[in-house]
Amino acid sequence: MKKPLAVLLTTLALTLALDALAATAAKPAKAAATKAVKPAKTPPPPPPPPQPQEIVLRHALGGAPLDSLATLVLRFNDQEAKLKSGAGRIALEDAAGVEAKSHLPQLALFDQDDAMSLFGTRPRFLPLHQVMAAGKQNFDAKQFYPQMIDAVDDLIGRMQALPMAMSLPVLFYNKAAFVKAGLNPDTPPKTWWELQDAAGALRDAGYRCPLTSSRFAWVHFENVAAQHGEPLVVKNGKQDQLALNNMVNVKHLALLTSWHKSLYFIYAGPGREGDDKFASGECAMLTGESALYARLAKQPEFPLGIAVLPHYDDVYGVKPTQVLPDGPALWVLAADKKPEQQVIARFIAFLLKPDAQREWVRATGFLPMTPAAVQALRESGANPAVLDQAERRLSMAKRDAARTRNGFGRSRIRAILNEEVEFVWGDRKPAKEALDTAVLRASAVLAPINTAKR
Repeated sequence: MKKPLAVLLTTLALTLALDALAATAAKPAKAAATKAVKPAKTPPPPPPPPQPQEIVLRHALGGAPLDSLATLVLRFNDQEAKLKSGAGRIALEDAAGVEAKSHLPQLALFDQDDAMSLFGTRPRFLPLHQVMAAGKQNFDAKQFYPQMIDAVDDLIGRMQALPMAMSLPVLFYNKAAFVKAGLNPDTPPKTWWELQDAAGALRDAGYRCPLTSSRFAWVHFENVAAQHGEPLVVKNGKQDQLALNNMVNVKHLALLTSWHKSLYFIYAGPGREGDDKFASGECAMLTGESALYARLAKQPEFPLGIAVLPHYDDVYGVKPTQVLPDGPALWVLAADKKPEQQVIARFIAFLLKPDAQREWVRATGFLPMTPAAVQALRESGANPAVLDQAERRLSMAKRDAARTRNGFGRSRIRAILNEEVEFVWGDRKPAKEALDTAVLRASAVLAPINTAKR
């Protein structure tokens, strides 16, 4: 039986109402459920700690000097890691493994004579005194020995680099070879004439290389002139002029030429090539850098002797110990940014601490830079006689005419001298002509310096 239309409509309305009620009732529950599963907001992660400002330090060290430098760098980096902000880090870079040599590091420990091999060019540098001021570190040149300042200062006495790897020129000799040649191993030659006699005796005893040398221009031109009171640079009117064609230097080069012809003297090269010839026992005597003693004494192939660089006793006013410190220094290169300079300034200040200097000098044999370093060495039991001798020499007042300024043509002038010497060894020029030519060629190197003085 069919339901009346009114009943159907009522049933439909009731169903719709119930559906609407159910939908209305479901909405709050659904909203509640949605609210319950909504993830809570989490705070953003903290920013990573700032990376330390890295400073690359290029070097050409090996053996004990490299070990000592690496230890000092590690201590400095640990010290920097404790800073709350602006920390830095020194990274050592061996020059032998660098392919893009022209890409300059921020720091480099090098001798400017070796610039071409380390960088492929003669790099620009930032004056050390300027970097220390930018880094707000105390830096008083008066804390250094006068001779150490003289090795790295500019035209008005401001320090351009840190003279941390300096040596003095000395005579090394093989005591066993002296005994074989009938020479007294405890009485080394004091004069060049005595050295000539010793070289002859060694040659007669069968030594094919009685004498060789390292860093020829520095030892046999600059230091021979310094010992005998001859200036390296003189005034020609208002212009500076090289003066190495003086009587003493001409006499000395002529004497060495005669030794070269008689095979008393074997020229190994302009750099440190002679070191290995002596260290191996091939050559019985060597004129070279005092710091080599640290290397040779630790790996003795023979009983080693060391003496003051010989001199001419027939020259009035000669001072045999008046020799010139020289060698690698720590130079600031590509460090134009203020944070870089601040880290470098702190590193220099760290290296100048007496305990750091003491460890460096004892491990390497390089000269102490400051009286504070010598005092620290004394307190650690170093040989007092050696320290007294070093202090007397390094405390001597500098002579402005004794050398050209480092970073202002010195390495170029040495290169010229070494080139002219090659003509002498090849018997293509006499000693006087070679030195006269060197003086003329050096005028082009000194020209910018003369201009800067005006």
